[in-house]
Amino acid sequence: MGVRKVLAISGSPSSSSKTVLLADAALQCLQSIGIETDHLNVRDLDPTALFTGDVSHPSLRVFLDKVENANGIIIATPIYKASFSGLLKAALDVLPQFALAGKVILPLGVGGSLAHVLALDYSLRPVIQSMGARHIVQSHFVVDAELVKNGLPPNLDDPHLLGLRHACDNFVYSLTDEVEAATLGHPRPVPASHSIPA
Repeated sequence: MGVRKVLAISGSPSSSSKTVLLADAALQCLQSIGIETDHLNVRDLDPTALFTGDVSHPSLRVFLDKVENANGIIIATPIYKASFSGLLKAALDVLPQFALAGKVILPLGVGGSLAHVLALDYSLRPVIQSMGARHIVQSHFVVDAELVKNGLPPNLDDPHLLGLRHACDNFVYSLTDEVEAATLGHPRPVPASHSIPA
């Protein structure tokens, strides 16, 4: 197996985002075992290009290329009013319909209380599934106070963040850079035995 590549996409509009801290903490786990990582904060994309869907803009071209070249993607979002952020929705909307085909996805969420814990599964997971992800591992939600409990950056040895480490382990076990995996998910390839004769 070669080098596996993971992209984190953070969908918080805040300049002091706990969502970014959460994604960075997850990427630290992966870097420690030799996985190549990158982190894209949606708020850094050109806003006009993003909200008009101008995929010819250099800012969005970089975004699309990073998604295409990743074996796995961490999608991190704050939870507002029982849903993921509108900024993240705008970013997902500019991607091609099956941009996540062949990829493993780890959804992460940050919110003020455990009352929001189901938002990832009820609002974000169906969108990811519709984009053809090969596998969506169990999502993980963190109460924002736990991220800063012992100072910054978050310490993954903190018992309160043990669930995040387990989520990263689950994600890693599903990652592969095998070429064949890129054809799984949607659009599903037509098996050779079912191909239409010329």
